[in-house]
Amino acid sequence: MIERLGFGAASIGNLYREVSDDDARAVLDAAWDAGIRSFDTAPHYGLGLSEQRLGALLQGKPREGFQLSTKVGRLLEPNPDFSGGMDAANGFAVPDRLVRRFDPSLAGVERSLAESLERLGLDRIDTLFLHDPDVYDLDEGLRLGLPALATLRERGLVDRIGVGVNSVDAAVRAVREGDLDVVMIAGRYTLLEQPARDELLPLCESQGVAVIAVAVFNSGLLAAADPRTAHYDYGDVPAELIERTEALRAGCARHGVALPAAAIQYPLRHVAVEQVVVGTARVSSLQANVEHLRTPIPSALWDDLAAEGLIP
Repeated sequence: MIERLGFGAASIGNLYREVSDDDARAVLDAAWDAGIRSFDTAPHYGLGLSEQRLGALLQGKPREGFQLSTKVGRLLEPNPDFSGGMDAANGFAVPDRLVRRFDPSLAGVERSLAESLERLGLDRIDTLFLHDPDVYDLDEGLRLGLPALATLRERGLVDRIGVGVNSVDAAVRAVREGDLDVVMIAGRYTLLEQPARDELLPLCESQGVAVIAVAVFNSGLLAAADPRTAHYDYGDVPAELIERTEALRAGCARHGVALPAAAIQYPLRHVAVEQVVVGTARVSSLQANVEHLRTPIPSALWDDLAAEGLIP
């Protein structure tokens, strides 16, 4: 079993491109066969499609044999203006028959969890995250969402609660203002950039809050053969980051290490980071990620990257 690598299920929700049911099932089977037993999803991913596809796999597995997280804060409701369009504005290649509505209240969180369980076809979630409260209204999200999550945990409906955000400032506030078990931080503690290092990670370590690092490839940038064709924070790649990526690639190559292997393993070097979560809809990429996790990396590589000012 692989403990420190989780599967992120945004890609099987048709992130950026359409993925067939067969291909989604194939990559999930490959993840399970490789020993991955931790899976993360959200209603946001493909307007529920990710949860449906992930649930189709997990329904056939022993419930004690895997860890599952999903997210609350966005309710899915019928789109009154649906006219055959797609959810392209949110990055998903699915029909926009549903719309997302921000609701971090206790009633909203309860409803979101119940609907997620229905889509998944399961009766329990292990970890529940408040998803992107800073995208909507951070003050309201934390004021309502954190106590709501705590209530669900007190009722025994979930084992762990946390926030899933891209913003370091939002994560720091959530840890300070709530009673969290875990923080999922996307793209802010990676080989490319480490803004979470100075305040968030030490805070989590001192508070006993686990950190899960996601988007460790910075939306694919650190995994792409050509960074000019990649994404960064779900958009185009700034020129200065292309240059930095190539410098990292060259530094890794001098030690015979593939850049994606260093990218997967770098966050795990910090004591506060419990796990990295990586998503893909391609079996070949999934298998490569598992191998990247297992690749021996000499300490001299990290020393050299630090000496070049590429990592702290």
